[in-house]
Order: sequence, then C-alpha cells, then structure tokens
Amino acid sequence: MPRTLTDQTVEQLGGSGSILVRQRREHEEIDRLMSRYLDAEEDLRRRERALKQVVQLVFSHAFAEETVLWPVVRATVPDGEELTARVEEEHQQINDLVADIERLPAGAPEREDKVRRVFSLIREDVRDEEDLLLPRLQEVTGTARLRTLGTTWAAVRRTAPTHPHPVVPRRPPGNALLGVPLSVYDRVRDALGMGGSASRRRR
Repeated sequence: MPRTLTDQTVEQLGGSGSILVRQRREHEEIDRLMSRYLDAEEDLRRRERALKQVVQLVFSHAFAEETVLWPVVRATVPDGEELTARVEEEHQQINDLVADIERLPAGAPEREDKVRRVFSLIREDVRDEEDLLLPRLQEVTGTARLRTLGTTWAAVRRTAPTHPHPVVPRRPPGNALLGVPLSVYDRVRDALGMGGSASRRRR
C-alpha cells in the first residue's frame, strides 16, 4: 500500500527538489493562506489579500500539474487515467466556483458561501493528490526522475495563468497553447491590482 506524502520525510520523497516535496510544500502554503482568510473575519482588506494569494497560487499550481505532471502519471501509473480524471474534475469545479467568486462583490453572503465551498474542494483535492495519486507515482518513479519533474514543474508554474479561464482545456496540448497568452494577461492584471472581486474591479 503506497504511503501518503504527509508522513514521509523530505529524503524519503526524493529530496528538496523532488516534485513530491514541491507539491507538498505548496499544498501547505495554500492551506496556510486559506486559514489566514478564515481567521481575518473582521478585516475585509486582509481577507481579500489572502484570497487573492490563494487564487493565484492554486491556479498556477494546478496548471503546472496538468501540463507537466499528470501526463507522466497517465503514462506510467497503471490506473493513472482514472486518478488524473478525478483530480481534473476537482480542478474544473474549483475553476468554475472561483470564476463566480471573482464576479461577486467582496462581503456578499453568496460569495462567502462559494469561498468556503472552494476551500473545501481544495482540501479534498490535496488529499486525493497526497494520499492516492502522488504515492502511486512515487512507486514507479526513481529519485532522479522525481527531481527532474520538480524542476520542470516549477518552471512552468512560474509562468502559468493565475486566474480561472473556462475556455482552457485541462490537458495538453490545448492548455499549454492557451496558457501562454492568458498567463501574460493574468500577470498584468495582478500587477495592476485588477484581479479580485467585482467591487474592486469597478473601482
């Protein structure tokens, strides 16, 4: 039975550059940012800043997974197609909910409900990846390959889109072809402070 990533050491996961360590590290950062949002109940500005960081990290992280990592899982893990399809469906649900969130004004009750649903889906997605999918990849992949995948994944993540785009396919080559121009668009929006709630965009 493959072991969850949660209870393995960095060395067991292939070292600090391994895709497994990089994935776990970013999952922990996403969880920290979600907790920051939930803890700042009376501070709308702080909550919005934390939510923006969650969105940017989640979408660049998922895009790199879908572009670099899941094709390898499908090619090497016996039930890789089923496992990646499950995670891709979770990613699509997150994509759709965040697109709705970004159209609603900050503080709206409907928006808050969607944020909590997104956070729940993100946590479910992390468990599926760390408990099921990535341990299966670990079983069939050597340390050197895990580190190479980590380097490639990190490079793609740094230039990935940072917001939801319903038109982008979940799989290569479509996502990679559309991802480049959308990444530029997203990062310009982020730099100008245009990514976020409807109320902020109107201002």
